[in-house]
Amino acid sequence: MQVYGTELAGRFLLGTALYPSPAVMQEAFRASKAAVATVSVRREGAGSGAGMVFWQIIAGLGIPVLPNTAGCHSVKEAVITAHMARELFDTRWIKLEVIGNSDTLQPDPFGLVEAARILTGDGFQVFPYMTEDLVLADRLLDAGCEVLMPWGAPIGTGLGLLNRYALRSLRAHFPDVPMVIDAGLGLPSQAAEAMEMGFDAVLLNTAVAKAGDPVAMARAFALAIEAGVLARAADPIEPRDMAAPSTPVLGKAFLA
Repeated sequence: MQVYGTELAGRFLLGTALYPSPAVMQEAFRASKAAVATVSVRREGAGSGAGMVFWQIIAGLGIPVLPNTAGCHSVKEAVITAHMARELFDTRWIKLEVIGNSDTLQPDPFGLVEAARILTGDGFQVFPYMTEDLVLADRLLDAGCEVLMPWGAPIGTGLGLLNRYALRSLRAHFPDVPMVIDAGLGLPSQAAEAMEMGFDAVLLNTAVAKAGDPVAMARAFALAIEAGVLARAADPIEPRDMAAPSTPVLGKAFLA
């Protein structure tokens, strides 16, 4: 998978929040073989003290970092946070979140497009967290985004892929655009399904970090993502309304 000209080592993007301890987080990342670590700039806070310790742990993972603008509810707030992230993490990548509803954490489509246009103009490589909306996707691509990150379900719910029809339509409408399912996954089977549908990667946090055993869950998601990629490449059979015998009847003996 390539994003903005960078080839990633895998298709699993994993968040760094909510773990019981930094040690568990590190173990979970090792088990996941994640290709990218996402990190909240707000949680990182400062470049010294506890914030610096946390950044050193993240840097020690040895994988690219994708900072995000989590918790931002306005264009101005998201743009300022993105500039802080670029200075702090020395990367042009930014996972852009502009939240429009506090209960569902649904993105604000109007603010998202505006912020994306500003940030791409400022030299950022934007990864927009979005709903599964074709028109919104088109506007974000026009704004300069080269990657799309539609949600499976609201953040932290674990509900999986709620709107399969819209997700399949989005994937089919933009076949050449890298797409990452971002948020709402709760089970490895849901990640496998996303890959079987043709998405390029998945991004999640809560499903691993809040599991009873985050390390085991991280490995489970890694295996599911691999299985989904292999299944997609194997050209699965189409669903049928009628049964089809796996054993041919030609040559079978019939008793009179």
